[in-house]
Amino acid sequence: MLESRSIDNDFLRQITAVVEANISNEQFGVTELADAMNMSRSNLLRKVKKMTNLSVSQFISQVRLRRGMELLRSSSFNVSEISHQVGFNSTSYFIKCFREYYGYPPGEVGKREVGDMLANLAEEFQPVEQSTTSLKQSNWKRNAFILSGVLLVIVLVVGVAKWYLGSFPRFSQLEKSIAVLPFKNDSNDSTNVYLINGLMESTLTNLQKIKELRVISRTSTEKYRNTPRSIPEMAKELNVSYFIEGSGQKIGDQIVLNIQLIEAGSDKHLWARQYKRETKDIFALQQEIAQNIAEEIEAIITPEERKQIERIPTEDLEAYDFYLKGKNMLYQGTRESLLKAIPSFNEAIRCDPKFALAYADAAMTYYYLDLYQTEKKYGTEMGNYADKAWLYDSKLAESLVAKALFYMHKGEYRQAVPYLEKALEYNPNSDLAIHFLSELYNNYIPDTNKYLEYALRGVRQNLPSDDSINTSYTYMHLSNAFLQAGFIDESLLYIRKSLDYNPKNPFANWIKIGAIFAKNKDIVQAKQLFKKEFSYDTSRFYIAQELGKISFIMRDYKDSYLYYQKFLATKDAQQLDIFKNESLRIGIVWGKIGKKKEAEAFIKQFKEFVDGNESIYKNLNLVEYYAYQGNTTKAIEHLKLFSKEDNFQYWVLLLPDNPEFDSIKNHPEFWNIMHEIENRFWNNHKRLKASLEEKNLL
Repeated sequence: MLESRSIDNDFLRQITAVVEANISNEQFGVTELADAMNMSRSNLLRKVKKMTNLSVSQFISQVRLRRGMELLRSSSFNVSEISHQVGFNSTSYFIKCFREYYGYPPGEVGKREVGDMLANLAEEFQPVEQSTTSLKQSNWKRNAFILSGVLLVIVLVVGVAKWYLGSFPRFSQLEKSIAVLPFKNDSNDSTNVYLINGLMESTLTNLQKIKELRVISRTSTEKYRNTPRSIPEMAKELNVSYFIEGSGQKIGDQIVLNIQLIEAGSDKHLWARQYKRETKDIFALQQEIAQNIAEEIEAIITPEERKQIERIPTEDLEAYDFYLKGKNMLYQGTRESLLKAIPSFNEAIRCDPKFALAYADAAMTYYYLDLYQTEKKYGTEMGNYADKAWLYDSKLAESLVAKALFYMHKGEYRQAVPYLEKALEYNPNSDLAIHFLSELYNNYIPDTNKYLEYALRGVRQNLPSDDSINTSYTYMHLSNAFLQAGFIDESLLYIRKSLDYNPKNPFANWIKIGAIFAKNKDIVQAKQLFKKEFSYDTSRFYIAQELGKISFIMRDYKDSYLYYQKFLATKDAQQLDIFKNESLRIGIVWGKIGKKKEAEAFIKQFKEFVDGNESIYKNLNLVEYYAYQGNTTKAIEHLKLFSKEDNFQYWVLLLPDNPEFDSIKNHPEFWNIMHEIENRFWNNHKRLKASLEEKNLL
C-alpha cells in the first residue's frame, strides 16, 4: 500500500514538473502532456482522475494557478503579466479561474496576506494567565515593551500595504457597472465627428458583450454630450461605478484617441491611456480599448466573449467609413436622417458585399421607416437585408435583431423571440433586444412574467437623466408591467416617476388611471378621470376606446356608442390596425342601439380575430363570443381551458363584471372556475414577488 502511494506521488510530481516546464505555453494541454509522458490520452485521463479526482485539464489549470499565486506573492509583476507567464492568454479568464480556485481575485493577494499577518501577530501577543502577581507584573512590563514594538511594526506593515496595494478595495468591492460618455472630437474638421462617434459606439458595443459588466445604453449617455454635470452627479443619476471618457482626432492617416477610466462616486481618475494608430488598425484599436478597460476593472471576459469582441466587421476600410456615416444618421432618429442613412449603408455594402453589420443596420433603418405607418413600403428590402446580415454573420447580435424585426414587421411575432434571445447571448447588454422582447411580451405574445422581466432589464439598461423623455417611457413600461402582474402599489410608484420625467407623456396618464382603478375599484371615478384626460386632447383615440369600454361595463350603452364612434373615426381615418379585441363589445353596443347590420359585421370581425389569435387569451375570447351567442356549454368549456393558462393579466379577474358574461354567470360551474383562475393568478403573483424580493428588485 505504501509502495503504491509512493509511486502515485512520484507520478504526480513528474506530471507537475512537466506542466511547470511548459507553464508559459498557453497551447500546452492534455495532448501535449500525454505525449511528454509517453502515454495515451485515455490512460493519462484515467490515471489522473483516479489519483486526484480531477480531469487532466483541471489538473493543468491548478498547476498554473498555484504558480500564479507564487508569483503574486514573490514578484513585482502585475496580474496581466503573471497571467501570461502561467499560460493564460486572457487576463480576465485568469482572474475568473483564480477567483474560483482561491475564493478571491488575484488583486487581493497582498491584502489577504497583510490581514493574515496582522491576525497572527494579534494572536501571538494575547495575554497569558500567570499564577502569581509578581510574575504578572514582570510579564506585563515585558509584553508592554514588546507590544509597543509590534504596534510600530503593524503601523509600518499597514503603511507598506497601502503603498503596495494602492487603495486595495477599489475594484473588488464595486459593482462592475459602466457608462461610456460621448467621445469628443478634438479635430478642427467637424466632418470627422462620425468617426469619433463610431469609436465611442464600438467601445460601448464591445463592453456590452461582456456578461459580467452592466453597461448603460447609448440612449442614456448621449444626453450628457454637452452637459455641465459633474461625474458624481451623473453617477447618482445612472447608478454606475465607472465612467469612460474619450476624445480623439484623425490626423492624416492616423487616429489619436485619449481614453480615461474614472471612479464614479469620487471622480478619481483611475487610468488613462493615449492610443496612436494608423486608420488601417482601427479594429485592433477598438478591441484593445475594450480589453484594457475590462482588465483594469477586473471584469471577466470568457473565451467566447473574447471571440465576439475580436470579430472584425469588414476588411474594407472604405466600406467601414461609409458604414460609420450611415450609423451616425441612423442614431439621429428623424425620418429625414433615416432616409439619408440608407445610401451610406448601400455604399458600404457596395464596397464589401459581405458586410453583415451594414446589412443589419440597413434592415433596422427600413423597420423604423415603416414603423407606425399605415402603408408598409419596405418589407421586401428589409427581408433581403436581414437575410444577408444573418447569412454573412449569424453570431452577430445586430444580425439577429434584424431578423427578429423582419418577423415582427410581418406579424410573425413568435418567430422573432428566438432571434432576440440569441442576440442577448452574444450581447448580454443589448438594449435593442431587451426593448423588443419587452414589447413582444406586452402586446403580441402576452406573458406578464416575461414582460415584467424585460421591463426591469430595460430600466437597468436605461437609467435616467433628469430631462429624459426616453426615461419617462422606460418607467411607464415598467409601471404597466407591474400593473399587469398585480403589483398595484409598485405600478403607481413608477408611473409617478414616469410623469416626473415627462409630465407630457401622452400615454402615462392612461396607465396611471388604470392603476388607480385597480387600487380602489371605483369605476365612476375612473370614467371621470378618463373624461378629463380626453378633454385635453380629443384626438387620443386610445382614451376614446377606454371611455367606450368603461361605459359599456357600466351598461351606459349610449355613452359607449358615442366614445366608440370617436375611436372608430380616428382608427378608420388613419387606417390603424389596433384594438381588434374590442370588436365584440362594439358589436354588442351597436346591437343595443338598434344597428343590427353593423353589429353583425363587428361580431364577424371579432370571430375572425379570435380564429387567428394564438395568444394565451384565445380561449377567453371564445368564452366571450359563445356567451354572447347564448351557447353556455361552449362558453364554459373554453373557460375551463383558459383556467389552465399562466402569466395572464390582472384585468382577467375583473371580466365577470362585463355584460358579455351576464348569460353564463348563473351556470353552476362558472364561479368555481373563476375562483380557480383567481387562485392561479395570485399564486403566480406570490412566486413572482418572492423571486423579485430575492433579487432586491422590489
